[in-house]
Amino acid sequence: MKMIIAIIRPERLEAVEEALRTVLDEGDNYRITVDTVEGHGRQEGEVELFRGREVRVRMVQKSRVTICVNDSYVEKTIEAIVKGSRTAPDGAVGDGKIFVMPLEEVVRIRTGERGGKAI
Repeated sequence: MKMIIAIIRPERLEAVEEALRTVLDEGDNYRITVDTVEGHGRQEGEVELFRGREVRVRMVQKSRVTICVNDSYVEKTIEAIVKGSRTAPDGAVGDGKIFVMPLEEVVRIRTGERGGKAI
């Protein structure tokens, strides 16, 4: 099992969800958590005017998508996120990042199921 965290442009969230839906829907909807986060990498904030002075906003608003999948779905999930979040054929600065981490255990609180069945 893996936990996949993707930091993407907020305006690309619908495209990412659609791409994920095509590869992850197993007759039961996939599970996804989306947060609004702020940060920066190479894509720094834009210059804005504030009271007649130029100010660079240091943090850029992004969406953080968290998905937990069984090992057989990891590559499909990564490919779907890349497909949905890339803004140009070759991508652009600020398109985001994907982090893949091992997931030791998952427990469904309602039933007590554990492991891959609980995802």
